[in-house]
Amino acid sequence: MQPRILAAAIAAALFVAVPSANAADTHGKAAKSKTAKSSTTTVHRSRGADGAVDATITGRKGGTTTVDRTRGSDGLTDRVVTGPQGGTQTIDRTRGADGSVDATITGRKGGTTTVDRTRGSDGLTDRVVTGPQGGTQTIDRTRGADGVVDATITGRKGGTTTVDRFRGADGSVDATITGRKGGTTTVDRSRGSDGLTDRVVTGPHGGTQTIDRARGTDGAVDATITGRKGGTTTVDRTRGSDGLTDRVVTGPQGGTQTIDRTRNADGTIDATITRAKP
Repeated sequence: MQPRILAAAIAAALFVAVPSANAADTHGKAAKSKTAKSSTTTVHRSRGADGAVDATITGRKGGTTTVDRTRGSDGLTDRVVTGPQGGTQTIDRTRGADGSVDATITGRKGGTTTVDRTRGSDGLTDRVVTGPQGGTQTIDRTRGADGVVDATITGRKGGTTTVDRFRGADGSVDATITGRKGGTTTVDRSRGSDGLTDRVVTGPHGGTQTIDRARGTDGAVDATITGRKGGTTTVDRTRGSDGLTDRVVTGPQGGTQTIDRTRNADGTIDATITRAKP
């Protein structure tokens, strides 16, 4: 499996409106009512004899994925993931001479990806990822005069993305991202009086996404996310008596995803994820 640079995003399912059960169409026939549908995924974690945390994930359709972690003599944790159809992915980590952690990832079909990290004289860790077909992606990090870390990412086909970070007057870190084709995305963070950081992302074509965070009465942080086309997603977090934070995400069309966490006797945390259509 080729690792990718991911950007964090919250997605909610989009669903159609449900007509009233007693509504009639132009032919006098009662409109069909649509019952709300929900699906559940469960994540059960357990701690092995070596202290590493394993997991069993049961999907919406009943398929099971297992995650078996083992802690080696070097203190690093390796992993074997076995999917519902029996295919496996292994991640083997090793520590290099400079102390950074490398990895060899063998995919379900046998292809191998290597991740080679090196620590520079500035203390930052660079990375070279070599995929199953020999293509490479490099990430070169440098520290600016203001102490924040910039990055230059060169893709498998040679295109370059630059991430230029800088610290604003309120101490939050903004960024200008220039893509392979020259388009620019800006990330403008601002710290509110409650100490939380809001964000406005403006894309190459001028579309914006805003994330507005607020602290609830229980101390958990909620969020309202307004997308480029105006749709709004809300994230409502609640802290339970066990100290764990649960979450309800409501999408632009009213569909919801709930994450309910519970603590096991061994200290590991299970989760039940339920997705519901309106």
